[in-house]
Amino acid sequence: MKLRRILKWMTRAVLVGLILAFLVGFVAYWRSTNECDRNTAAPINPMKAIRFCEYGSPDVVKLDDVEKPVPTDDQVLIKVRAASLNALDAYLIRDSWLGRDVAGQVEAVGKNVTQFKPGDEVFGICRGALAEYACAFERALVTKPSNVSFEQAASVPLAGLTALQGLREGKIQPGQKVLINGATGGVGTFAVQIAKSFGAEVTAVCSTRNVDLVQSIGADHIIDYTKEDFTKSDQRYDVIFDNVANHSFFERRRVLTPKGICVLAGMGGAGVKQGQAIGRIASNLFLAQGLSSFTGQKFAQYMTKLNKPDLILLGELMQAGKVRPVIERTYPLNDAPKAFRQLDAGHARGKLVITV
Repeated sequence: MKLRRILKWMTRAVLVGLILAFLVGFVAYWRSTNECDRNTAAPINPMKAIRFCEYGSPDVVKLDDVEKPVPTDDQVLIKVRAASLNALDAYLIRDSWLGRDVAGQVEAVGKNVTQFKPGDEVFGICRGALAEYACAFERALVTKPSNVSFEQAASVPLAGLTALQGLREGKIQPGQKVLINGATGGVGTFAVQIAKSFGAEVTAVCSTRNVDLVQSIGADHIIDYTKEDFTKSDQRYDVIFDNVANHSFFERRRVLTPKGICVLAGMGGAGVKQGQAIGRIASNLFLAQGLSSFTGQKFAQYMTKLNKPDLILLGELMQAGKVRPVIERTYPLNDAPKAFRQLDAGHARGKLVITV
């Protein structure tokens, strides 16, 4: 009976992988018309913004003159000082208005906004952060700590929320042994530091060139994956925060404690090829999670959510010096296409930030 259920889960995973492959191809075809060329009217109140005009490589990203946004009654208009890129910006969720992570100064507020006023320094999530101005809902913004730069604040929102909420999904407790697989990307560098702030004993998995980096952000132990496979060690972990998904269900289960939790946090980030990413998604969603129902060990799946209290907590951790955003490089707004090419190539150390 158990074998039949396992085979059912495996068949479903394969089918979902095929469906995802079809959907990705369909979206690519549907989005392949040049939206920028359709809108030829000169903006009345122009600003500079990075736009994604058609589906393709990072080369289709361009700096353009667009209409300055106007906030609705529940929105805040932000004079953008910095924005950051995320792996999703290089995948399926490309948009004609690029960028989600933002930090800047409040320019104007809608009539229903009560928490912010012009001049306030804020950070959070919006649509179209790669621009001189952007609008965000009041619930998606928090006050920027005074001892944190705009660049640092802009690097936090999506990656920080993903790390924080994923570790919570793993039911992390002080004194637990926690392994971060993929410890040097945007999410991974936050996961190492947040796990340490929760009192965990943290092992970071990284390449040789990143050993010094993970030491600098507080990892207790380091595994160089070019020399050692963590799934073949004798160590057992209470929580595995898996930001790469490059090992099988059985390999990861081998190094979990009897009641351990493997948090399915990602699929390797930018730079992973589309087909490979689809396979990892299918493995995470169905094989690992389905098979874990037969053991005391769990494979936890979650979706990152916009959560204002969590953004506040991330700000407090930065202000207290417990979390220090790792920024590999900053680019001016007009060099954003270069930043996208670096992101698309993979293996970024921490975050790539765009300054405005």
